[in-house]
Amino acid sequence: MRALAHWLMAAGLALGSLAQAAPQDVPMDTRLLQRTDLAYRFETFTLDSADGQRHYQVWVGLPRRPAPAQGYPVLYMLDGNAALEALDPPLLAQLDQGQAPVLVAVGYAGQRRIDRSARTYDYTPQRVTGEQRDPMTGEPSGGAQLFLKLLVGPVATKVEALAPIDPQRTALWGHSYGGLFTLGVLLDQPSAFTTYIAASPSLWWAPGWATRHSQGLPARLAAPRRLWLMQGEAEPARPRPNLPPAQETAAALAQALAPVPGLSVRYQGFPGLGHGPMLAASLRQALQWLNEEGEM
Repeated sequence: MRALAHWLMAAGLALGSLAQAAPQDVPMDTRLLQRTDLAYRFETFTLDSADGQRHYQVWVGLPRRPAPAQGYPVLYMLDGNAALEALDPPLLAQLDQGQAPVLVAVGYAGQRRIDRSARTYDYTPQRVTGEQRDPMTGEPSGGAQLFLKLLVGPVATKVEALAPIDPQRTALWGHSYGGLFTLGVLLDQPSAFTTYIAASPSLWWAPGWATRHSQGLPARLAAPRRLWLMQGEAEPARPRPNLPPAQETAAALAQALAPVPGLSVRYQGFPGLGHGPMLAASLRQALQWLNEEGEM
């Protein structure tokens, strides 16, 4: 298992470096999906948003081993087009011999690795006041509640039609704006998943937002939940100098949330890693942790 950890980190660094260097309009890498010799097989389906403005493609990685009596654990991965790049045959083989989670890459239709406009709207919370625009790009924002309904509704329904899922072992992973979304789901509707994995969450997007939304969290925790926070130690506090810096950091947020009854918090920093490489590195770390533990 230690060898696996070292291999995951090395491969994640290499893939993350490529992800950081690639512009957002580069095509996604589909080579893994074209292989037929994997420990997992992949199914795919498409959905549209309720307003017809965003179009989703979801890839579901299904273990070839039989499901446990209680069903498979499942990991939902945001930015699914890019998240698929963090997977490769040896990693899938290791997962199949371990916890064998169903892997749900929730992406966008088309061949782009990142759909900036769609993810900006889907992954960001509504602002209490002011225009619902992204402070960095000016794109429409604030659709997180609508996207969560799609995720736990139509997306989950289709996934559960493909494989039996253990409702006590459901995890959500997101990076950057996806990490912000993941935190928002935990803080507002913690019953949606059992484990929340927020990598490099864009806490600068709404300074102080996470701290405010954590108020009253103990009352919303009807059952134990887990939060795993990750951050690259070379990441800036804000993506552009003209934006306000975050009032929280992932490490400080982990420390603040650790005493919450019913919430298990884990934090890991990644020395030397910037924002882009954290996508692959954090996802691979999350899969390693899930694979090592008997419970998700």
